[in-house]
Amino acid sequence: MTKKIKDPNEPVGRMFRVKDYLPPPEKLILPEETVKVTISLKKSSVVFFKDQAGRYHTKYQKMIREVVDRYAKQYSSV
Repeated sequence: MTKKIKDPNEPVGRMFRVKDYLPPPEKLILPEETVKVTISLKKSSVVFFKDQAGRYHTKYQKMIREVVDRYAKQYSSV
C-alpha cells in the first residue's frame, strides 16, 4: 500500500483568521522636531564617521546624529 504524500504548502488542521495586529504604515512614521546646528569636530572624528558611513552605505551625518541622540537618551532624566 502506498501512502499519499501531502502537499507541504497545504495547511494542516483547522484554520482561523488572525486579527491584524500591525499598525498602518502612517503610524510607523513618527515625526520628530529637529534643529539645525553648526558644530566643529576634530578632523579625525569626521574621517572616522565618513569611513564607517561608506562601509555601511549610509550618511555620516546620520551616524553622528544617532550617536548624539543615543547619548542624550541614555543620560536624560526626562
